[in-house]
This record gives sequence, C-alpha cells and structure tokens, in this order.
Amino acid sequence: MTHLPPVKPFLEVLSGRRQPIPPIWMMRQAGRYLPEYREVRARAGGFLDLCFTPEFAAEVTLQPIRRFNFDAAIIFSDILVIPYALGCDVRFEAGEGPRLDPLDTPDKVGTLATNGDFTKLEPVFEALRRVRRVLDPKIALIGFCGAPWTVATYMVAGQGTPDQAPARMMAYRYPEAFARIIDTVVENSIQYLLGQLKAGADVLQIFDTWAGVLPPREFQRWSVEPTKRIVEGVRKQVPNAKIIGFPRGAGALLPAFVEATGVDAVSIDWASEPSLIRNKVQSHVAVQGNLDPLVLIAGGAALDRAIDDVLANFAAGRLIFNLGHGIQPETPIAHVEQMVKRVRAHKG
Repeated sequence: MTHLPPVKPFLEVLSGRRQPIPPIWMMRQAGRYLPEYREVRARAGGFLDLCFTPEFAAEVTLQPIRRFNFDAAIIFSDILVIPYALGCDVRFEAGEGPRLDPLDTPDKVGTLATNGDFTKLEPVFEALRRVRRVLDPKIALIGFCGAPWTVATYMVAGQGTPDQAPARMMAYRYPEAFARIIDTVVENSIQYLLGQLKAGADVLQIFDTWAGVLPPREFQRWSVEPTKRIVEGVRKQVPNAKIIGFPRGAGALLPAFVEATGVDAVSIDWASEPSLIRNKVQSHVAVQGNLDPLVLIAGGAALDRAIDDVLANFAAGRLIFNLGHGIQPETPIAHVEQMVKRVRAHKG
C-alpha cells in the first residue's frame, strides 16, 4: 500500500481548497508574550545570537506550536539577515530596534556588495532542518524574507523611522542608486528563499511592512515589481512554490498587487475593507488575517466580536486566520487560547 502524506490544512488553502475550519497561526507567534521565549532569549544574549543559534531558533519556533497547536510554524529569524549577509553592520539595541550604517548617499550605495555571504545564513537553514525533523507532519513550516522595499528602508535610514522618509526621499532624488539597493536585495532574497525551501520550508512569506507609505506609482515600482521578480525567481527553480505576500497598508492597491505578483495568498491588515477583499482579492487568491492585534490584548466580548467579524467576512472563501500584523508582547496567553478555541469552533 502507498501511504499518502498527512494533509496540511494550511497548504490545502494555498492550493485552492477552502477548509471548513480555517487554519490558524499568528505573525510573531514566537515572541515576548511567551515566558518560555523570554527564558531562551535571556540565555541567548543578543537578538542576533538567538537568530543564529540553530538550537535556540528551532526551540522558539516550536514553542507556540506546543502551546496552541497552530496549523503553521514560522522559522524564527529577522528580515534584516539579508543586509547582514551583504556585509552590512546590523545591530539590535535593547529597546531601540535595529541599527545599521545608513546607505544614504549614492557613494555609500556604491560600497554595497552584490552577492551575499550565505554561509552567514547557514544557521537559519539548520534551524529549519531541525524544526522540520520534529514538526507534526500536519503542520506547515513557513520561511520568509523582508520585501526589498521594506528592507531597503532600513538600509537607507540605518533604523526604522515613523514614515520611512529617508528611503522615500532617496528613491525620488537618486532613483538609480536606490534601484541598486532594491536589485541587490531582490537577487539575494531569491537565493535565501530557495535555501529555506531546500532546508524544509513548505511555504514562503514576503513581508512588506512599509508598503503602505508609498503613493501608487512608487508602490508599483518599489513594492509590486520587486516582489514579482522574487516570486518569478523562486518559481523558476521551484515551480510549485507557495508564496504569501504581505504589502501592509496597501488598501485599494491590493488587487493590482495580487494580479501582478502571482502570489498564492495575501495577508491583509485589520483596516482592510471587507467587501473589496472578498470581491477583488479573495475571488482570486487565499487571504490571511486580519484580526487587530490590539483587540487580542483587550480580550473578552470585544475579542469574540472581532473574531466573529473576520469569520463572517472571509470564512466563506479561502481563509487563513491570522492577525493583521504581529502579536504584541503584552498580549495575555489566555486571550490567544480564547481566539484559537473560537476559530476552531467555527462551523463552516
């Protein structure tokens, strides 16, 4: 007899098959809201030490699966590992977030390496292999990268800013220099994602956290086109690769993003207009989201209503239940349990 591999509900949705109970996971599900994460984080020392120690990265990837039995695990890493592989000095300062040496002039951009040193990212691949070996076969494993636009905003400014104005200004003033950053991140992200698939990832997600600050013309040039090139580059080597896009804040530009990039699903933030998503997006691809992370902190009746709204809006089609962005550190674990129980009680 031939033994068929276990069905992964998460992959079923991405393959075109709606599930009666939507598969569920959370962005940033491995993180500071879990005491077991905080314990490993303290042992690891620095944030990058946590990312680049396979034993620790695999452990924190698995922690939320053990607690909540989510339908997908996402490898613990960071979107700025690509600049790190390209030789940029990437630092994480407590309470301050990431710091890099800014590439804020064309001359500085000229010093950027073209090809990353992927031996630096071998710990990420090893962490994926470790998770794959022990993960329940019904649970999908997600690899990811930052979208070129979002990664470039940190490379230009040297840190996060309220509206990523430094990168936006460079793209206007020095489009050729800025395009060099984008092109470099595109090519290296393709190789990085292919490495994650080889190491055991089932699905890839491309996080464009800062897509929403761009006007339509720039959104097309700096968010849509680079993401499309990554999708095409990955699928040239792995034709059936499943890829989720997350152009956060894209709003009415989402349908064009989906059509142009060829992603299998799109993650939507909590401000997305439901009828637009149902009619123009979910009719073509699966959608993922879009619970407000703040209502998960609030809990109680407000959380129940918000969960029911997401299900009412999107569960009739292909839905992966998730948050509209990452879970916040102060989120009570009991509220996550409340969410999982309510979603899984859905009769669809």
